[in-house]
Amino acid sequence: MNSDIKEIEESINDIIQKNEDAIKGYDQAVENSKEIGLKSYFQNKAIERRNFLLELKAATPALKTREEVEGSVTGALHRTWMDVKTFFSGDNDKAMLEEAIRGDKAAIDEYNEVLADTHLPLKAAAVIRKQRDWLLDDLKTIKTLEDVR
Repeated sequence: MNSDIKEIEESINDIIQKNEDAIKGYDQAVENSKEIGLKSYFQNKAIERRNFLLELKAATPALKTREEVEGSVTGALHRTWMDVKTFFSGDNDKAMLEEAIRGDKAAIDEYNEVLADTHLPLKAAAVIRKQRDWLLDDLKTIKTLEDVR
């Protein structure tokens, strides 16, 4: 296999894995949150990230991408930290918002890295850029939610 294609597949799979981690993290945030509005927000974020996965895979049909939502070891550790933080925190909702912000920042970094370091097909680059920009806007929204709390 051409090394450029392999590099592109690995980069896209990194983003896919980051979204898998986000889905699992948002699902966990739903469980740990108390406020109904915040639960709904986190549920919508999980749906959004599932749509990101579908969009990424549709933009790269010729590439080998991950099939199942598994997540990563780092993501599993982050979710464990969310549980620990919830257990010891007096304000579960605030703790979940803080972790969502942390996760979104990590995802944005991953997207930026992929956009900077690979020779992506145009369609894939456009999808990745659009999703990254969406995450940047969401980060502003979630920070506003945190400030309101």
